[in-house]
Amino acid sequence: MNRQAQAAVMFLVGAALLHAGLTDLYLRYVKAGLQPLLLAAGVVLIVSALATAWYEWRRARTRKEAAPGAVPDAAEAAGQEAATEGHVHREPRISWLLVLPLLALILIAPPALGSYSAMRTGTALQQPYGYNKLPKSDPIPLNLVDYAGRAVYDHGRSLAGHQVRIAGFVAVDSAGTPYLVRMALNCCAADAQPVKVALTGKIPPVLQPDAWLQVTGTYTARRTHDPVNNGPIPYLQVTEAKPIPTPADPYDETWNN
Repeated sequence: MNRQAQAAVMFLVGAALLHAGLTDLYLRYVKAGLQPLLLAAGVVLIVSALATAWYEWRRARTRKEAAPGAVPDAAEAAGQEAATEGHVHREPRISWLLVLPLLALILIAPPALGSYSAMRTGTALQQPYGYNKLPKSDPIPLNLVDYAGRAVYDHGRSLAGHQVRIAGFVAVDSAGTPYLVRMALNCCAADAQPVKVALTGKIPPVLQPDAWLQVTGTYTARRTHDPVNNGPIPYLQVTEAKPIPTPADPYDETWNN
């Protein structure tokens, strides 16, 4: 891998970052707030790649102009080649492995973390610092994490007498208990953790894991504990459920607000 190849790889990585940052693809990796930094990183890589290529072109041109028509004889050429071999250190071939993440980013769009990860990770529900005032109209659209926090730590006081509407993907445990889940993240998909709400009431007879549902229901004091980390999982008494498309941003960033 010479300097020209390094510049080409750097350019392609920068272009891939710009492509991901200008589409919804980046939401599979990082939170939405990091989009400006991702785009800036792509621009820096592209500019660096172009600067490297221009520098190498200028250096080659300068060498050519410095010795016009100079053709060394065979003995001199052999001596120069031997001396060069003794001092030039090529980059290790293992550096070509840098291309693999690039190919993965271009060719493979990984799905967002789903039920497989959620049921093998304990619920990450945290006690909120406070609760926003809810509108009076029913059903109240709520973030799943917001509902779970109010149900567990506020004991449903702000939810009593209201219908709520939440959305998430379906997960089913080994006992057949259905959950509605959102993966909450702090920075990127690598630190995403599930927040789970168990479902009871008018549940659809067939539930497909990872399918997204919009659920309308009411608060119930019933709760259970996550078998993975013993964390609290509230229930929702379902009155209506319908499938919805996977949202453009499948992760929850409530913790960052």
